Amino acid sequence: MSEPAFRPLTFGVTRVEQRQGAPGVCYLKAQQPLREHPTRLTERLQHWAKTVPERLFLARRMQHDDGKFGDWRQVSYGQAWAAARSIAQGLIDRGLTAQRPVVILSENDLEHALLAMGCMLAGVPFVPVSPPYSLISQDFAKLRHVLDTVTPGLVFAADGARYGKAIRACVGEDVEVVLNKGLLTDRPCTAFAELLATPASAAVDAAMQATGPDTIVKFLFTSGSTTLPKAVINTHRMWCANQQQMTQSMPVITEEPLVLVDWLPWNHTFGGNHNFGMVVYNGGTLYIDDGKPSPALVGETLRNLREVAPTVYFNVPAGFEAIASAMQTDATLRRNLLSRVKMFFYAGAGLSQPVWDSLSASQEAELGQRIVMTTSMGMTESAPFALFVTNPNVKAGDLGVPAPGLEIKLVQTGDKTELRYRGPNITPGYWRAPQETAKHFDEEGFFCSGDAVKWIDERDIHQGLRFDGRIAEDFKLATGTFVSVGPLRNQIIAAGAPCIQDVVITGLGQHEVGAMVFPNLAACRALSGLSGEAAQDVAQVLASRPVRAHFQALLDRLAEQATGSARRIARLCLLADPPTIDRSEITDKGSINQRAVLAHRSATVEALHADTLPGLLKPNVH
Repeated sequence: MSEPAFRPLTFGVTRVEQRQGAPGVCYLKAQQPLREHPTRLTERLQHWAKTVPERLFLARRMQHDDGKFGDWRQVSYGQAWAAARSIAQGLIDRGLTAQRPVVILSENDLEHALLAMGCMLAGVPFVPVSPPYSLISQDFAKLRHVLDTVTPGLVFAADGARYGKAIRACVGEDVEVVLNKGLLTDRPCTAFAELLATPASAAVDAAMQATGPDTIVKFLFTSGSTTLPKAVINTHRMWCANQQQMTQSMPVITEEPLVLVDWLPWNHTFGGNHNFGMVVYNGGTLYIDDGKPSPALVGETLRNLREVAPTVYFNVPAGFEAIASAMQTDATLRRNLLSRVKMFFYAGAGLSQPVWDSLSASQEAELGQRIVMTTSMGMTESAPFALFVTNPNVKAGDLGVPAPGLEIKLVQTGDKTELRYRGPNITPGYWRAPQETAKHFDEEGFFCSGDAVKWIDERDIHQGLRFDGRIAEDFKLATGTFVSVGPLRNQIIAAGAPCIQDVVITGLGQHEVGAMVFPNLAACRALSGLSGEAAQDVAQVLASRPVRAHFQALLDRLAEQATGSARRIARLCLLADPPTIDRSEITDKGSINQRAVLAHRSATVEALHADTLPGLLKPNVH
């Protein structure tokens, strides 16, 4: 069978160097060295503002009072530079520092971006906070933790009405509050327009020149599992080195003016460092997408992709699943999205084979060839780009080879191999947490990721590595048999598509492996055949005969394929209650936290393995 034809794409790193260390340890790096790069990211904004001041930098649709989005508001590089200078002057006048940084509570928008750039010019760190901490959380525990950790001197929110409750509950009276619109009737607030109106002086140029590679740009908080989120220090060195690593690994982002259509939240490293930084570094254009891969918001994403053609496109698997489904019947979407995109890129979870196949079918029907779908491996602590695939024939779980300038250390840990990082894009540590920092670095200064990997092909190290789960998630059964959670979880999600949103594996100290499934409710509703009020009742949908039959067949299929007790799902249940952000079970990017789900749903786990849980399923195959 011949290989599929792909739209041409160049990969920048194809060869690696390996050296052996102590027993059970080896080191890997790209043969290609890291090239020179700027000292600070603001140099790139300044460069584009001087050379192409009229080029479109940012765009976002105007939101009307009814919540609907209208025409695009646009900001050029010249306008962004002028606005950032004014904001920087306002921050300098307030005497803000790393000890009293700027906290941003609200979503991606133009004001958020301009404030972030102003902070960078002034040398004042900013802290983008997950909006659900303010808007969805009921106890504000995580928001309080963030504010206690960074002790802000200024807090910004886009809308006083939406963020007022969180501000009143958590922000001290001594902290200035800046709002883009709305007021708080019980405390003084500053209008964002006042910051924009501050006349810039030579102090701004002096502040920018005083920043350097070790200057802290921002604090990004981890999502947190069984502990509270940690504040990851992000410096100019990390961000600039990582962007240069990306341009060398993915030359496609420099081959023509970059255009992104992107919803990924800036409080996460994927959206805030990887994608936003890519646009600034390469003088690209970012259309801020107010959609999201959820039933209520995905329509806005599809609308934007019908109108704006990206040159490369980034999303999480749930987003690609929605797009793949829509392209089957939406010719306008298919035509526009595929008109000039050179690369698709997913991260955050595994992409199931049915989604992959659907995307490929649409591409071949429209173009007569496929768009390269690729992925990488990284984390908040690596800024985030670390590993990247080296060829277009990527398979689920492939991670690839190290970026230029990054050295990785592979350490045998039991029957797993842990991935560790050392390089200019690695964080110096966690803010105000020296013990936590020390715990995450080994004796050679490598950051211990906790991710397990193995070779794609042991006979050809230049293909690189593939994901082998999280070491902390893996466990042993009562028999002593080791269960590798990551690959097993991915197998279940792929086999159960499209009715599975995510899966949590159970069985620690038990005799058998179990699975708790977060169902894709939209797919399950369609399968159930129910309508009206019955279709809105989650319990009825999950208890319906077609849905039960689907998961029973899945369980039987998996049992037939299992090669041992560690690979055999012996019991399965469907969770009607979705994961919650208050309990750290899910991030606002949609990633499931296995450890948190197990901790907070321990009663369900116990009942599942005691055979007392109503509705549990067992395989009919023995």
